[in-house]
Amino acid sequence: MTRRGTFRAIGGRSGRAATAAALLALGLGLPLGGCASTIADMPMVGMPAGAPARPAEVGTYLPVHDLPTTREGTAMAPADQAKMQAELTAARDRQAVVLPAKPAAK
Repeated sequence: MTRRGTFRAIGGRSGRAATAAALLALGLGLPLGGCASTIADMPMVGMPAGAPARPAEVGTYLPVHDLPTTREGTAMAPADQAKMQAELTAARDRQAVVLPAKPAAK
């Protein structure tokens, strides 16, 4: 008899009341959470004493579709490019002597 009464208390009206209270709290909390941004703009409520002033102009998006200007000349002269490639090849060869290549995996 006590088991039956215990299950009634858990699944009965008190369980439904707790579920209803939780849903009511959630239902009221979501719309009130949307008001947080307007409450933050109020002068006496939202801004702390040492907070910096907000900018008058809202930030703009970065110009992602603007193309860069065209270059008038080449980025690097062919002689400089050949010199740079020779230096990089020499540096690679020096490191290959110091750090030999890893053996092939079996």
